[in-house]
Amino acid sequence: MTHTEIEITAELVRDLLREQHPDLADYPVRLGARGWANQLWRLGDDLAVRLPWVGETADELLLKEHTWLPALAPRLPLPVPVPQRLGEPSALFPRPWIVTTWVPGAPADRASVTRGAEAATALAAFLTALHQPAPDQAPASGFGRGVPLADRSEHFTKLLASATELRLIPDPDAVRAVWDDAAAAPDWTGPALWLHGDLHPANVLTADGTFCGVIDFGDLCAGDPACDLAAAWVLLPDDTVDRFHAAFRPAPDAATLRRARGWAVLQALRGICIGEAGVRGRPGGKATWGPPAHAALRRLIATAQR
Repeated sequence: MTHTEIEITAELVRDLLREQHPDLADYPVRLGARGWANQLWRLGDDLAVRLPWVGETADELLLKEHTWLPALAPRLPLPVPVPQRLGEPSALFPRPWIVTTWVPGAPADRASVTRGAEAATALAAFLTALHQPAPDQAPASGFGRGVPLADRSEHFTKLLASATELRLIPDPDAVRAVWDDAAAAPDWTGPALWLHGDLHPANVLTADGTFCGVIDFGDLCAGDPACDLAAAWVLLPDDTVDRFHAAFRPAPDAATLRRARGWAVLQALRGICIGEAGVRGRPGGKATWGPPAHAALRRLIATAQR
């Protein structure tokens, strides 16, 4: 992971606004968050400036959001960051950047869900609204999401090997059993649906114990809805997954649920490895990702053994 050589500061953000969007330049600017690929700077109370600070892929993800999210956002029942302005590369900052609406809330990897039934219903309503047929021009995932699950078998094997080598999981064979069943499920044969693509706890916001927003649509793509339905195991507390499935429309078929469990295993293993890197202070590590990922993997194994 390579960060930009330019230090991003409040002064730089103000200078960029004065150069390209002067009507916004007098709003207060303060740091909102440093994410995986972008920095987010609050702009007044209702806006934010999002700037990429990791390799060129981050530029593409921002431009994707700017192109597609404004048309999708009005139909979604949870708040999402809606791009308002596009910043062009310049001598001040040689990469594109965007101004979006600010979505208040705490990431779910830092603020646990305590009202599980309400969170399950909110998540189901959000994905029901999002999972509509996408146009032929819809983007593909840059990270292999939404594709046939079996295509991700090599990635699963590498993640499982890393987690096993580091002794991060107690029963690798049980994890593989969940994956093998999921990868053997029939492929999605319906139309390619709009997907968020990256519904892990750091990208879903909470307030008052339930979900209040969804952020980071950089991997917005079209494909198999099972990819997003994995969020039920990754985001929700114990004993609420069935409530989510009951509220989601149309009700997912058995094959889709099997594939969703496979996508959830990938999310959990990735979160466990990234969380451990954070505990060890390694670049790109996020210590807060570990606990919810371990909980998700435990839920997946427990339900498989019923």
